[in-house]
Amino acid sequence: MNASTAAARLPAQPIKLYGTPISGHVHRVRLFLSMLELPVEVIDLDLRKKATRTPEFLARNPFGQVPVIDDGEITLADSNAILVYLNERYAADPARWMPRDPVGAARVQRWFSVAAGPLAYGPAAARVMALFGLPVDPAETVSRSHLLLSVMETHLQREAFLAGPSVTLADLSNYAYVAHAPEGSVSLEPYPQLRGWLERIEALPGFVPMVRTPIGLAAAA
Repeated sequence: MNASTAAARLPAQPIKLYGTPISGHVHRVRLFLSMLELPVEVIDLDLRKKATRTPEFLARNPFGQVPVIDDGEITLADSNAILVYLNERYAADPARWMPRDPVGAARVQRWFSVAAGPLAYGPAAARVMALFGLPVDPAETVSRSHLLLSVMETHLQREAFLAGPSVTLADLSNYAYVAHAPEGSVSLEPYPQLRGWLERIEALPGFVPMVRTPIGLAAAA
């Protein structure tokens, strides 16, 4: 890719990313922005003060959820949708992150669905219960988490990454809530293949970690 092509793939101004640093959904987007070396202005929202319920924020996302990005005249919500948008608009080689063949694209979509379903209602939910000190028994959620991680462990015995032999958006979509599962009392000790997958993602150029300590969050809940 020549210099003019590279410049054409940069936004005219930093992309605004609205979210909170402890959100795995927000981290998916932050991670991909870093890997694509795109300029970003991170706007942290205080969820304790219901910052996602203000008229201003609801105009960006009526569902009142993070992340949301503003990219010039484009406002977009939903972390997986944002990943696809950034890839198609800015990646030097979009096929690297989202395969162009039908089977490869379907495999990525399958893991998007896992991220929005079993991952959200398993490891992510268990983490939320712990971080916010919710008065609920996490046993069922922890059990669901281990069912998912067992499936992922078996899958990763055959593949280096979720959707094939190389990293795709599927891996970025699922990374954070798996990596931070121990914060919800979901141990990763039984899953060596899964831990190896996490290490491979963390070794990628541009990797940025997600915040591990929600300062004051649990105490304020």
